[in-house]
Amino acid sequence: MKILIEMPSWLGDSVMATPAIENLVRHFKSAEITLIGSQVSIEVLKNHPKVIDSHVLEKKIINLYNFLKNLDKFDIFLSFRGSYRSKFIKFIVSSELKFQFDKNKYTNGHQVEKYNKFINDSFAINSQASNLKLPNKKYSGYKKSKLLGINPGASYGSAKRWHPEKFAEVAIDLSNQFDIIIFGGLGEKDIAKDIEICLIKKGIKNYKNLSTKTSISQLVDLISKLDLFVTGDSGPMHIAAAFHVPTVTIFGPTNEYETSQWLNEKSVIVKKNLACQPCMQRICPLHHHNCMKLIKSEDVLEAVKGLC
Repeated sequence: MKILIEMPSWLGDSVMATPAIENLVRHFKSAEITLIGSQVSIEVLKNHPKVIDSHVLEKKIINLYNFLKNLDKFDIFLSFRGSYRSKFIKFIVSSELKFQFDKNKYTNGHQVEKYNKFINDSFAINSQASNLKLPNKKYSGYKKSKLLGINPGASYGSAKRWHPEKFAEVAIDLSNQFDIIIFGGLGEKDIAKDIEICLIKKGIKNYKNLSTKTSISQLVDLISKLDLFVTGDSGPMHIAAAFHVPTVTIFGPTNEYETSQWLNEKSVIVKKNLACQPCMQRICPLHHHNCMKLIKSEDVLEAVKGLC
């Protein structure tokens, strides 16, 4: 059974799609999966035992068209995206059966449940969404002492961004108990550096700033080794959920009922219950950013006490 899957674009959404993909694999035991999508979405699952091939999609339409026309014929095409570009992909791909996620149809529940219901409806099955599941290529190092991960998770937009000074205050307070790893992608490089500068000023030496320095597979392995994770609502937060890492998540403009950690019993959310939440905007529409600004480092440290 040859199955072509277009993954969600974002890292976190791709991780949240894994229970649905696992149910698909259980239903089609002979599945041979080819993945297409963004670089991060492909990387997170390319080592899955059922994945035989993966391709990062071309951005230019003419190049994308030529790529799709040269793909093999598939038994099933599934897209976890509902964009016009994905509709174009669905139209061009050669496949006996084609299914595409419709966000206007699946509006209730956690994103994991939405993706899982999409698979259930497509194949008339009734599987529950189980734990997030990620292949983990093991790397050496970083486990001589207890590890705290700090992840500012700011690539979505400034509305999700907690101040670097506050992340640093948390790390400084916990530095006697944990060695510290600062995570971040290209969009978080500056804020990660700001956190590092705060640590240096306080004489903290037991840290590593790994922002932009890890592959996705290295990121997965490092997060799996953490003893505590302090993060914004982000892709790495969902990776931590897959390994049941004790996690404190700082929520602001997004909806925790849709995108919080899935089935992690060691998860605590810190947020302010403001009338404007969740606005779901990348930039604060009220220009005060109070949903994040009003959260203090003491609030996060108090949440940590319940986990450690």
